[in-house]
Amino acid sequence: MSITVGELLEMSHLRLRLHSGASALERPITWTHTTDLPEPWRWVAGGELLMTNGMPIPRSASGQEELVRQLAEHGAAALAIAEQMYAPPLTKRLTQTSEQLGFPVIWVAYPMPFVAISRAVAEATLLEQSQRLIRTERIYHALQQITSHGSGLTMLTSALSRELGCDIRVCDRATGHDWYPGSAPLPEDIRIAVTEGRGKLRAGVIAVPLHQDRRALLVDIPTHPDAVLVALSEPTGQPDALLQQHAATVCALALSQVRLTIEHDRRTGAELLLQILDAQLAPEVSRRQLAELGVPVEDAVCVAASNDDPELLKSLHLSLWRSAVKHATVHRGATSLTVLPDAAVQVLMQALGPGGQAGVSDLIIRADRLVDAVREATWALDTAKEQDIPLLRYADADPLLGPRNPAEARALVDRVLGPVLQLPSAQSGELLATLRAFLKNGRSWQRTAEALHVHRQTVLYRVRRIEQLTGRQISDTGDLAALWLALNSV
Repeated sequence: MSITVGELLEMSHLRLRLHSGASALERPITWTHTTDLPEPWRWVAGGELLMTNGMPIPRSASGQEELVRQLAEHGAAALAIAEQMYAPPLTKRLTQTSEQLGFPVIWVAYPMPFVAISRAVAEATLLEQSQRLIRTERIYHALQQITSHGSGLTMLTSALSRELGCDIRVCDRATGHDWYPGSAPLPEDIRIAVTEGRGKLRAGVIAVPLHQDRRALLVDIPTHPDAVLVALSEPTGQPDALLQQHAATVCALALSQVRLTIEHDRRTGAELLLQILDAQLAPEVSRRQLAELGVPVEDAVCVAASNDDPELLKSLHLSLWRSAVKHATVHRGATSLTVLPDAAVQVLMQALGPGGQAGVSDLIIRADRLVDAVREATWALDTAKEQDIPLLRYADADPLLGPRNPAEARALVDRVLGPVLQLPSAQSGELLATLRAFLKNGRSWQRTAEALHVHRQTVLYRVRRIEQLTGRQISDTGDLAALWLALNSV
C-alpha cells in the first residue's frame, strides 16, 4: 500500500511541516523524486513527492502559482521544500493555489537529508514496488510467448492490455492505423490523436483527450520512429507510466523480430524477380515460385514506381505488408518494380504517398510475359512522368508517344541503340547514363557534367561517341526523337 502525505507528516523523526494544502493529506505517495531543474513537473510520472532545495521555485507570484498548478495537473503527490536553502519567500498566490487545488506544500527542516524521506517512503511502499516488479517481469515474459508474425504481435498487445488494465495498441505514427495487419480498425478520434500527438507530456507519455473523458496515452517505441504505443485509458484511471515505458520496450523488441521476417520475405521476392528478369528461371518455375509467395501471375501486374522521397520508396514493401498485400518487390536505382495482384494497385498508390508516380503493366497472365510486363510498367511510368500524372496503365498510354508493345520497343532499341548495347556492359551503361542525363538536362553540356560529376569535355566526348556509333545526330530533330524513344524503351 502507498503511504499518504498525512501519514508521512506524522513521522516525527522526519521533521516535516505542512505549509498549505491541508485538505489533500490523503493523497498517496508512490515514490520520491529530487530535482533542482526548472519546470520540474516535466520529470514526474505521477504520485511522486517532489523534493527540492528551492532553486526551481520562481520568485514571482505568478511563477509560483504556475508551479503548483502544473505539479497538480501532472499528478505529483506533494511539493517538499528544504528550509534555509535557496527557496525565495513563498507568496500568498502559491498558498491560495495550493489550497484551491488541494495540493500539499511541505517544509523540510534543515538539515534533514532527503534520503531519509526517500527511505521512509520506500519502506512504506515496499509491497507496491514488489507488485510492480512482478508485473514488469510478466510484461517481458510476454515477449517469449509470441511469434514473429502479426498474430504474435496481437497476442503480445493482448497480454500487455491485461497487465496494464487498458486496451494497448501499436500504431503507425503517420496514419494512425495499427502497425501490423489483422486488427480491428481504430475509431477516427484515436487515429487523429496518434497522427497529431497533441497533448500533455508527462514522464515520456503524451496524454491526448478523447470523447467521453477517455484519453489516449502515447509512448514512443525505441528504435522504431514510425511506431507508437497507444494505451486507451478509462476515465476512472490510467496505467502506470513506468509500466508503459516497459511495454514500449517490449514492443520494440517484438517489432524488430517482425521487421527481420519482413526483410527476409522482401529479399526472397527481390532475388526471385532478379532471376526472372535475367532469364535464369524457366517460366513454369517462375510461376510456381511466385504462387508460393502468394502472387499468382494470372491476376497479377507489374508496377514501376518512383517517389521524390527515396526512404519512402524503400519502405514500400513494409506498407504493403501492413495492408496484407502479397507481392515481390525489387529496387533498381530510383525505381521500384513490384509484382502484385491487380486489385492491390490502389493500396500501393496510397503507400507511395502524394509524391509518388507509378506505371502499371497489362495483366501478366503467363509467366513467360514477366519481362514484357516490366517493360510495359517502366514505359507507363516514364509516360506518367512526362504527363505529370500519378498513375498510368500501359493500356491507357497514348500510342503516339512511341512503341505500343514490347516487341516494337525491342525493335526500336535494337535499331537505334544496338551498336551501343553491343559494347561491354560498363561502357554501354556509362554512355546510356550520359545520354539520359544529357536529355534530362535540356541538352546542356554544363548541367549534364555537373549532374554526373564529370568534366564538360567528358560529356562532349561521350555524346559524340554515341552519335558515331548510332549514326544519329542530336542536332537533328528526328534523330533526337528516335534516341529519346529508344532510351526510354531500354
